[in-house]
Amino acid sequence: MEDQTSTGQGQLTGLKVVEFAHVVAGPLAGGMLADQGADVVHVEPPGSGDAARAMGPRRDGVPLWFKVAGRNKRSVTLDLHHEEGREVARELIAWADVVIVTLRAGRLRAWGLDWEAVHALNPTAILLQISGFGATSSRADAPGFGKMGEARSGVVHLTGFPEGPPVHTGFSHGDAVTGLMGAFAVLAALHRRDTDPDSFDGEWIDLALFEPLYRLVEWQIIAYDQLGTAPGRAGNQLAVAPAAVINTYRSADGDWLTVTSATTRSVRNVVRLLGLPDEEFTTVEQQHAGRERLDAALREWVAARPAAECLTAFERAEVVASRVFTAADIVADPVYAEREDIITVDDPDLGPVRMQSVIPRFHRSPGAVWRTGPALGADNALVYGEWLGIDGGRLAKLEAEGVI
Repeated sequence: MEDQTSTGQGQLTGLKVVEFAHVVAGPLAGGMLADQGADVVHVEPPGSGDAARAMGPRRDGVPLWFKVAGRNKRSVTLDLHHEEGREVARELIAWADVVIVTLRAGRLRAWGLDWEAVHALNPTAILLQISGFGATSSRADAPGFGKMGEARSGVVHLTGFPEGPPVHTGFSHGDAVTGLMGAFAVLAALHRRDTDPDSFDGEWIDLALFEPLYRLVEWQIIAYDQLGTAPGRAGNQLAVAPAAVINTYRSADGDWLTVTSATTRSVRNVVRLLGLPDEEFTTVEQQHAGRERLDAALREWVAARPAAECLTAFERAEVVASRVFTAADIVADPVYAEREDIITVDDPDLGPVRMQSVIPRFHRSPGAVWRTGPALGADNALVYGEWLGIDGGRLAKLEAEGVI
C-alpha cells in the first residue's frame, strides 16, 4: 500500500506549489522543490495525463521515467478547456505560493495563467514561466523542446570531435538544467519575499530553454567578443580547458578513463608520473605549449596498463582520474553507497525500485522521497476537497462533467 502522507520534512516544508507544466523542464523545477518538502500539485488532463507518463523504457508495460519524475508530488486531473476547469485553476493559483507554467504565451493568456492574471489573483505569487524562446521575444508563441535549447545555447556546437558532427548529451540536458535554474530562481524570489515582505509584489520569472546552458558556458561570449573567434569542438579535451590535461583514455583491458587537471600543480603531477622533464612544464605557458605531447604520452601510458593499475597509480600521484561510469558502475560504486545517493522506494506497480536520493543533501533538515510518481488523479480528493475546500457536491459535478 502506497504511503499517501508526505514526510513533512525538508527545507521547504509548508511551501505550496502548483504546476501547469508537463514533460521535463517545468516538472523538474517542481520536483527539486518537492524533494525538499514542498507540497507540489501536478495538474494533468483527465484521461491522458502528462505525456511524460508514457516516456522512456518500461518494465512489464509500466513506464519507469515518471516514477522518478513525478515523485513526491500530488497528481490532480483538470481539463482547462472547460470554464469550470479554469475556475478551479484560479483557486489553485490563489492557494499557491509558486505557480509553474510551460504552456505557450497565447494559451496562457487564453486560460488565465499568464503573469497579469496570476498576479491579479494572487499578488504575492511567484510565477515561473518556462518556454522555448522566452515570453518577451518575437517567438513567444513558438513551440520549443530541450534539444532546441541545447542547440541554441552554444553547448552542442562545442560538443564532439573536430572532424565529426556536433553532439547532444545523452539525456534531456537543456530541459534538466532549465528545471534546476528555475528552482534556483524560485528560491531567490522566495528569499526576497521573506526578507522584504512589505515591498514584495510577486515575481515573474521568465526563462527560455536555451538560456540556462548559455549562461553556464561562461567564456563563450567574452572570448568571441574579445578575440573574434568562436571556439569549436575539441573532443574530450575541451575548446577552452582550465589546464593542459583533460581527455579520455582507453586502458589495456578496454575501460575508458578520464584524466583531468585544473591547476599547474595538477598538470605537473601528470608530468612526473609519466617521467617527462619537470622543468619543461613549469609554467602555464609551457604546459599549454606541450599539451599535445602530454596527451600522446598519457594515452600511451594508459594503453599499456589495466584500468585498476592506472587508477591506483593516479591516486598515488594525486592525479585526478576516474573510470567512465555506466549505470551499472554507479550502483556498484562504494562512494555512491557511502553517500547514500541511491535509495530504494516502494512502488505500487513495481515493488521496490532504486533511484537517486534527494540531492543536494541537508544534514539538519533533509528532504526525503516518500512516494514514486503517483497514479493519474490520485490526489484529487485531498487537493480539491481538503486543501481547496471544494465541497462534495461540486466535486461530484466536476467529475461527472469530465472536468476532473
